[in-house]
Amino acid sequence: MKRHIISALFMLASIQTAFAQYDFLRPVKDSIPGGYNFWVYTPQDYYYSLESTPVIIFLHGQSLCGRNLDRVRRYGPLDAIVKGRQIEALVLVPQNPGGAWKPEKINEVLEWTKKHYAMDSTRVYVIGMSLGGYGTLDFAGTYPDKVAAAMALCGGTTLKDLSGLGKLPLWIMHGTADRAVPIKHSKTVVEQLQKSDNDKRLRFDWLKGASHGALARILYMTKTYEWLLSHSTMDKDRPVNTEIDIEKSDLSKAYNDMITGAPDPEVVYDKTIY
Repeated sequence: MKRHIISALFMLASIQTAFAQYDFLRPVKDSIPGGYNFWVYTPQDYYYSLESTPVIIFLHGQSLCGRNLDRVRRYGPLDAIVKGRQIEALVLVPQNPGGAWKPEKINEVLEWTKKHYAMDSTRVYVIGMSLGGYGTLDFAGTYPDKVAAAMALCGGTTLKDLSGLGKLPLWIMHGTADRAVPIKHSKTVVEQLQKSDNDKRLRFDWLKGASHGALARILYMTKTYEWLLSHSTMDKDRPVNTEIDIEKSDLSKAYNDMITGAPDPEVVYDKTIY
């Protein structure tokens, strides 16, 4: 009998731990006239860090566009947090109702957060995939002085003037086997930055054989957030961190340190992350 009680208590504790992160999630709806609805994740130690808390903005792909805010929790940082990933930052996850991401609307989300949360404005980061990769480059290139570092996965840009992208640490990654967003979209950005001599803070990696959905695994890696958080707008000359590497072999290991039963993103995300 005692053994059953202990087992039941252990299971209850495990369930409470798995779902504890939900207590730190806040939906923000209709707070910005004409703007995006979004989630705010508050890290567990927020009330100790407060003004020193960094901010990570995640921009999703086309499949999660709409007006159901729960959709944007299907993959990305919020899903990683629920599965056990520790991200010591305010995480902002806006939902795009449709069409291209608008840099000014992303900025409205950031400015709203500044008014309602204590945060470190010198450590604001943006990461996005597919349509969100486009949004990442468009936002970072429009507001380079606000973004400490940016990571764009299998995206591109709609900007005509790319000079802003040369002012901040930037990491562009794309899989060579991407059929949803051809790798030429990212290569065009890299080539333009190189030709205009705006590539001093640029990193780029073409992951051989990696599909579109495979890059979703990067959103679950510890080193992804370590790389972002290693930068600040206060860094002298704002150098890009080249000590942390992400290779194709890392994609197959991305879930190894997550909780038991985590799905394989190669299967789950290939058809839904565009």
